[in-house]
Amino acid sequence: MSKTLKTISPADNRLYVERPLATGAEIERALAAAREAQATWKHVAVAERAALIERFVAAFEDRTAAIAEEISRQMGRPIKYTPGEVRGLAERARYMAGAAQEALADLRIEPKAGFTRFIRHQPLGVVFVVAPWNYPYLTAVNAVVPAILAGNAVILKHSHQTPLCAERFAEAFAAAGLPEGVFQFLHLSHADTERVIASDAVDFVAFTGSVAGGHAVQRAAVARFVGTGLELGGKDPAYVRADADLNHAVENLVDGAFFNSGQSCCGIERIYVHGDVYDRFVDGFAALTRQYVLGDPLDPTTTLGPMVRASAADFVRGQTTEAVGKGARALIDPAAFKASREGTPYLAPQVLVDVDHSMRVMSEESFGPVIGIMKVASDDEAVRLMNDSRYGLTAAVWTEDEDAAIAIGDRIETGTWFMNRCDYLDPALAWTGVKDSGRGCTLSRLGFAALTRPKSFHLRTSTT
Repeated sequence: MSKTLKTISPADNRLYVERPLATGAEIERALAAAREAQATWKHVAVAERAALIERFVAAFEDRTAAIAEEISRQMGRPIKYTPGEVRGLAERARYMAGAAQEALADLRIEPKAGFTRFIRHQPLGVVFVVAPWNYPYLTAVNAVVPAILAGNAVILKHSHQTPLCAERFAEAFAAAGLPEGVFQFLHLSHADTERVIASDAVDFVAFTGSVAGGHAVQRAAVARFVGTGLELGGKDPAYVRADADLNHAVENLVDGAFFNSGQSCCGIERIYVHGDVYDRFVDGFAALTRQYVLGDPLDPTTTLGPMVRASAADFVRGQTTEAVGKGARALIDPAAFKASREGTPYLAPQVLVDVDHSMRVMSEESFGPVIGIMKVASDDEAVRLMNDSRYGLTAAVWTEDEDAAIAIGDRIETGTWFMNRCDYLDPALAWTGVKDSGRGCTLSRLGFAALTRPKSFHLRTSTT
């Protein structure tokens, strides 16, 4: 078994990063250091922790250009867009730092003569964060920053596709003055990742990744009374009602489907359109899709980069081929995208119509630049089809009727419901999923709950 990780850039298929995997002794030292550091860190005032997070963010922002280029080289997103990942990290970290004081404050109970009573939020201890490659900073920050704000120590294990991101977190925390041991990273094999999850030194596991990965985390944790937060896959739907602003819907949904080459757990993967506007919507959607520029992610004119690896692109090609074989119609000619080549991560975007739920492209997570569009006759039909999925991360509606949006949203099995937008995490709102999209909650004031435990103080102040 290899004792190093090797990151092959999807941009040019060359080795970009090579790092040794942590040894057993290094893992044990990191766990021991985390527990020792957390014993002191938990007594640091929340305001001081929040000020440190602000310095951490500033350190990240100072390195935006270098970090953006590393993201493009590691996972293939166009350099045109990767600086946005630093901006998103800053937005979320600053929001959570601002919310921490109130969210972590003691919960005072109504007065009772002769007693002082309150509930205190106690940190859990050591939080193990397992982060993916597709949004390497935005997924990790959701757990790393709130955990540290809550008084925990954190060990981050990042994807082998994006190992430099873990190292940049460590550098920014060091620049901010975080005490040694409160944040650490480990480059780990899958087997060692499972051993860390099963270790008595870990008090909570925050995992973002596939459904299969989530099951592996649960199996590793099952023998212990340890909490897990799981943000898993999605097959996120959108519904375009007859009263929608079509230009806005087309623009937003093309971006929601194809940004990051469709490699987003909350990206739009299936669209239902009311029959009254279906033809106009489809024509506009296909026309805008044809304007993408597929190419080298380091070229500033590129708007669609390669997928993370050739096998991922082949998976999407397989879904598309199967759908067409069952009667779907492909509206985009791949030959118009010269960089698109079989056997490579470079894949042209595709728009499929005449699809149905017997096709994998409408039921199985694609995680790539393909979208199926179905015609519906009513809100009821749209709701039925949107809920016909094992996933439930986000869903969206395009309409001018807010009351209708709320009424439909109440019927949709999802963690987040959007109106006239998609594929966005508002840090003030709880980020959560239902069904196979996972469990638990990050972001918002509620995001601190899983990273702390309540401790009740019942003080009898008078014995007379």
